[in-house]
Amino acid sequence: MTPPKSSLAAVEPLADSTDQGTMSAIPRTQHDRMANAIRALAMDAVEQAKSGHPGLPMGAADVATVLFTRFLKFDPADPAWPDRDRFVLSAGHGSMLIYALLHLLGYEAMTIEQIKRFRQLGSLTPGHPENFITPGVETTTGPLGQGLANAVGMAIAEAHLAATFGKEVADHRTYVLASDGDLMEGISQEAIALAGHLKLNKLLVLFDDNGISIDGPLSLADSVDQVKRFEAAGWIASRVDGHDPDAIAAAIEAAQTSDRPVMIACRTTIGFGAPTKAGKASSHGSPLRRRDRRRAQGARLVGSAVRGSRRRP
Repeated sequence: MTPPKSSLAAVEPLADSTDQGTMSAIPRTQHDRMANAIRALAMDAVEQAKSGHPGLPMGAADVATVLFTRFLKFDPADPAWPDRDRFVLSAGHGSMLIYALLHLLGYEAMTIEQIKRFRQLGSLTPGHPENFITPGVETTTGPLGQGLANAVGMAIAEAHLAATFGKEVADHRTYVLASDGDLMEGISQEAIALAGHLKLNKLLVLFDDNGISIDGPLSLADSVDQVKRFEAAGWIASRVDGHDPDAIAAAIEAAQTSDRPVMIACRTTIGFGAPTKAGKASSHGSPLRRRDRRRAQGARLVGSAVRGSRRRP
């Protein structure tokens, strides 16, 4: 299906779009500004709500910036465009990641006022993404593993539509951002095994491999080699530095021509940019300390985004 002229409208000035939806690289300084805008919005919104999970959005901001500015096919003016790529935030507790992206990319409903109302009754920014509430959210994700399983279903649907009606009607990809918690749930094994068996080669899982769970180091509860686990289920799997835009982009680019589903374990630092909480479980599910926010802003992470100006990756 031919994308509308406004597809990727927010990043068209930066992109050399191709038929495959892959766009040219952007300067590292520009990438950092975009990723840091996501981090600042996450910090400030969680602080304003006095509740939330800043660690994942701050840690996964580099991965999300590469995906949304260089690969994802979408139209902010038409969130329901049928042949859009699907992005599923399976780690729904990190909801400020998707809310920040929707705001910065120009989705009309996701205003700065909605960001300020994070986790408030009646807002478009509930604690976990709700697809029947927020335009741009593909599926409701709360229980861990649920989003990954839903994404496998989406990939099956795309393959069926393409086989039935042709690529002129259905030719899109499904991307998932999953956490260690998602991969520890039993439903994830069923979904991973089915996707590998069906060779759903338009499905890509980005694993936020930060080594931290809500209780502390992941090693307290889990020692599974996720790369080997996915490979055993028939996937292509690899590891990259989740804070290296070029490495992330190269891995996603390679996945575009895979004959099987792909998992990329992106090694990240939870709470990246927080001077005293980065890499610690304390950044997982509670606001950063005021000192951390001030020091992060002083280090030019970005100014106070909720009160400041809007930037678009």
